[in-house]
Order: sequence, then structure tokens, then C-alpha cells
Amino acid sequence: MKVQGELKQYRVVGRRLPSEKEPNPPLYQMKIFATNTVVAKSRFWYFVRLLKNVKKANGEIVSCAQIFEKKPLKVKNFAIWLRYDSRSGTHNMYREYRDLTTESAVTQCYRDMGARHRARGHSIQIMRVEEIPANKCRRPNVTQFHASKIRFPLTHRVKMRLNQPRFTTRRPTTCF
Repeated sequence: MKVQGELKQYRVVGRRLPSEKEPNPPLYQMKIFATNTVVAKSRFWYFVRLLKNVKKANGEIVSCAQIFEKKPLKVKNFAIWLRYDSRSGTHNMYREYRDLTTESAVTQCYRDMGARHRARGHSIQIMRVEEIPANKCRRPNVTQFHASKIRFPLTHRVKMRLNQPRFTTRRPTTCF
């Protein structure tokens, strides 16, 4: 799976084709992060084939719909449980991210895994994504933003020169 651009979250529901032996087969539902519906359906068949022994030739997609965030303007903490294949084996991992939406947190996770562990998009499997409260966060890169009196330095600011010429022979001083 190529992870180009922002990932979207899809709810894909599928089942085995009805037959005389099984006229009403059970439905299988998955939440899948993918770039578009085609990739989401493909990933769905990949996982269903592994877990439930249903091939695409013997099954059908009942629905494939995008899931949207309820509050996309609120900053949240996300916990992500994933599994990935490295050069030496398969590893389970727990990671935390701070973002506005679930999709952006998962996209951030894919980018981070590629940068830190050289994991390709097709070898990463997101098992669970959960929004967690601040007191449940474990990682220092997330907890550093939980301070109520957090301050960010405003470095290298150029003062507005109202009564001075626009072009001058001296460089501006930006450190105050």
C-alpha cells in the first residue's frame, strides 16, 4: 500500500457470497485507513482472507463508507497499537500522537515509522486506534504539551519601523 497524501478512515463491510449451504452468511466489518476506497477494499480482502478464509472471488462488499471525525478542531491524544514487519521479524508496537483527527494521527504514525524504522506502508498493520485522556499518556513527546503554563519562545522577530526608512545600510537586529 502506498501512503501518498493524507489517509482517510473507511468502514468496509463484506461477506461471503450466499450459497445453498449458507443462504445468509455473516457480515464482517473493518475500520481501515487508506488513501481511497479502492485501496480500502483491497486491504479489507487482504485481512479477511487471513482472518476468515474468504477470498474476493467468493465474497462481496456490502458497503464502503468514509468515517468522519466528530470534533475535527479539538486537539486530542491518540494511542495507536500496530504491528509491522522489519528486516529481522514481526514486531508489535504502541505509539502515542497528538493531533486533531484520527486520520492525521495515523498518517503521522506511518510517516514516523518510515523515518525511524524504515518500515514500508504495506508492512504496517494498524490494529487499534484510541483517543486517550491526558492522564493516560505515557510518552514524553506527548506529555510535554500537557502543561497548563506552556510557553513558546518568539525568536528572531523584526520590529516594525514606522518612522525609519524602508531601505537602510544596517542589518536589522532580530534577537531581543
